Amino acid sequence: MPVRKYVVSLSREERSALEELIQHEAPRSRRVKHAKILLQSDLGQSAAKVADWVRVGHSTVERTRQRYAEEGLEAALNDKPRPGGTPKLDGVQQAFVIALACSETPNGQERWSMQMLADKIVALGVVAEPVSHDTVRRVLKKTRLNRGLKNNGVSPK
Repeated sequence: MPVRKYVVSLSREERSALEELIQHEAPRSRRVKHAKILLQSDLGQSAAKVADWVRVGHSTVERTRQRYAEEGLEAALNDKPRPGGTPKLDGVQQAFVIALACSETPNGQERWSMQMLADKIVALGVVAEPVSHDTVRRVLKKTRLNRGLKNNGVSPK
């Protein structure tokens, strides 16, 4: 029989807290899945059986058990914060992109393209480093601006 690296041994209080969490949170949330993993592991179930029962991967069971053994119940239930990337444009720069998209188009162009907008804000010195057309697209997606119309409702032409 294989030796378990991380053993889960719950106290009565921890067990009741986990059972209450399962009753009151959304059934598919990560916290509920981790609670089920801990409860089944406390009963001595193998990682493979727990993974099948909770419908997660084997490594998720092992990581949850490890976090419980090393850091405690709260660490096992909650994921570590995920910082994400820093925004490429601040609020003032975003407002400038929107205003530029609503302005007159360059000569010979019917409308602004995302790449033209990205190139223009670099040329005007609005941003220090070049930005991609996709960054501009994400800024404009937040608006109801329809770049395809001659009169897009922002300013009369």
